[in-house]
Amino acid sequence: MRGAVPGIRGVITMRVARLTAFGLVAAAALWIASGHFLPREGGEHRAAARVVRSEPKLFRVAVERTSLVPHRRNLAISGRTEADRHVAITARGSGVLTDLRVKRGTAVKQGDIVAILSDEAREAQVMQAQAMVTQKRTELEAKRGLIQNGTLPRLQLVDLEAQLKSAEAALASAEAERDRGIVRAPWSGVIQDIAVEVGQAAFSFAGRELAVLVALDPMLAVAEVAERKLAGIKVGEPAEVRLVTGESATGRIRFVSKTASQTTRTYRVEIELPNADGRIPDGITAEVIVPQSAVMATRVPRSALTFSSNGVLGVRTVRGDGTVEFVPITIVEDEQAMMWVAGVADGTRVIVQGQDFVREGQSVEAVGAHELTADAK
Repeated sequence: MRGAVPGIRGVITMRVARLTAFGLVAAAALWIASGHFLPREGGEHRAAARVVRSEPKLFRVAVERTSLVPHRRNLAISGRTEADRHVAITARGSGVLTDLRVKRGTAVKQGDIVAILSDEAREAQVMQAQAMVTQKRTELEAKRGLIQNGTLPRLQLVDLEAQLKSAEAALASAEAERDRGIVRAPWSGVIQDIAVEVGQAAFSFAGRELAVLVALDPMLAVAEVAERKLAGIKVGEPAEVRLVTGESATGRIRFVSKTASQTTRTYRVEIELPNADGRIPDGITAEVIVPQSAVMATRVPRSALTFSSNGVLGVRTVRGDGTVEFVPITIVEDEQAMMWVAGVADGTRVIVQGQDFVREGQSVEAVGAHELTADAK
């Protein structure tokens, strides 16, 4: 009996060990199987879920809304100043230059004496003519009473009156010849140049240049305008003239040529400028600014301009649904940093930053330029 009990206990121990081992194996198998059949909520799974649920991020661009306004554009033309009148003062007779009353830069009024040519023969002729007039007038007065009394024939009165008129005409001619030796300014201006000296022989001076006179008031600004820009320039319209010295003046267009230059195919335009103080010199380089007719335009930054794939100049805009659109434009006026353009509708959202990184039809996120700048900082 004692020998049978240990044998039974050994059998029971072995069976318990086997059941335990089998339970451990089953538990391990169930744990491994759970990885295939039960969902896991790990970090990678949650990140993947977020990627699936989130939408793709849109490219951000800065936009500005346009505002169409009537804009009076300016036409800038290169030109120069030119004296209104320019004439060479010449001698009308012969003689010796005895008096020169002007020098370069002298301002003269109309009728002022510029030079005097002396010739004693002219003065003698005047004196002789004056004596003849005195003689004929005395004869007429002395015989007028006798003729009226009938002592002398009445026909003699007509003859004496004719002789007196002839003597007076000779005196006027002699005085005119004498006055030819006095050279006067034909109009007010400034002496630009002197071509003679006092004491110079002047017996061949008839028609010879003595001095050059220019009129500085008004002063002209002269420009040559191309034929395609001529339509907006009209007589009487205001214009601004900017001199190369930095000064500026305002005047009005007084002349627009109707005939083009044969060599340049341009038209001469003259702007009259007040110059009473003579501060605007003759022949200085200038820029003429002529306002043109007003057109509907909007102002955008120069950087907003871009080219389409076909090489057309325009701007990229953002439509209401957030897609990019290309709009061709026409340049109205260039203000260096800003541009006045036509062709863009009022209220359009023009892309001013990022327009070169998007294409037509692409969906974008449009924000104000200040918002994009703030995010960049």
